[in-house]
Amino acid sequence: MSASPHTDRPGRPWGQGTNKVEPIEIGLELSEPSANGMLLAGRYTILDHESALQRLMSLAIRENVDVIVGGPYNSGALVGGAHFEYGPIPPEIAERVKTIETLCEKHDVPIKAAALHFSLAHPAVAAVIPGSSRPSRITEDVAAMKFAVPDDFWRDLRDSGVVSTAAPLPIDG
Repeated sequence: MSASPHTDRPGRPWGQGTNKVEPIEIGLELSEPSANGMLLAGRYTILDHESALQRLMSLAIRENVDVIVGGPYNSGALVGGAHFEYGPIPPEIAERVKTIETLCEKHDVPIKAAALHFSLAHPAVAAVIPGSSRPSRITEDVAAMKFAVPDDFWRDLRDSGVVSTAAPLPIDG
């Protein structure tokens, strides 16, 4: 792969996008060029965040690099789809989805709101890019962002063990 002639210019934004944590960690550890932002697809979500929390998120904060979360619904696994990681949903992920759904029902929280607000709660995250299979989904995503998720939901979510105790939640800020 050849580099763009603009990536080594001071002040010019650059970054990379991937669905793996490790390439972004490597990119952040480079002394030159210095990244401005990184797109991390499906790896800092309410379902899958452990690997990103190990080093990447603190590294992004230290290097002052924005993380953009793509795929916050994990290939649709969180919103009624049949896939996670481009394949069938594994049983352990299905169990986590069920726990999240149960908590969302208990607190009357749309699951999309829980997913989007979770990803955005980390101070390294600058934006979330939810995928939309049709235009009406965009309206749903906007409504989910505007939804005020109650603090009790976040406490119950943390108590359930579905999310890491190291993951910042909206009630932590």
